[in-house]
Amino acid sequence: METPTKLHEHLVLSRGKWDATSSPEDIEAAIAKFYEWYERNVGSGRFKPGSRLTTGIAVVSKDGIVVDGPFGETKEVIGGYWSIIAASLAEAAAIAAENPCIQHGLRFEIRPLEAERASAYVMTNESPAR
Repeated sequence: METPTKLHEHLVLSRGKWDATSSPEDIEAAIAKFYEWYERNVGSGRFKPGSRLTTGIAVVSKDGIVVDGPFGETKEVIGGYWSIIAASLAEAAAIAAENPCIQHGLRFEIRPLEAERASAYVMTNESPAR
């Protein structure tokens, strides 16, 4: 009997801006194709739903709350998010590469989600360089 492949959730962040060389009609067509692709994958259980993000932003840190910038450059804009359910990061990236909006300038950052609780004694993205 075959052991089923363990699936993991991968966060997808939609980044960037539309290419200036793409016409509004081409962008609108890519968006329509994206939503067909996205809804088909949500329906099949391959994706978990996400959302577009508004242009509002606030940053909270030990320095306080900032709502009027400065923020990241426009090339670093995150436009939305969703999750891909896949066996590996490579598989999730291959699925994200099917996104029709890639041809018009958007790019997608895929990050495996970590189920374990954080610890100051375990190296993570937040750990300071030593």
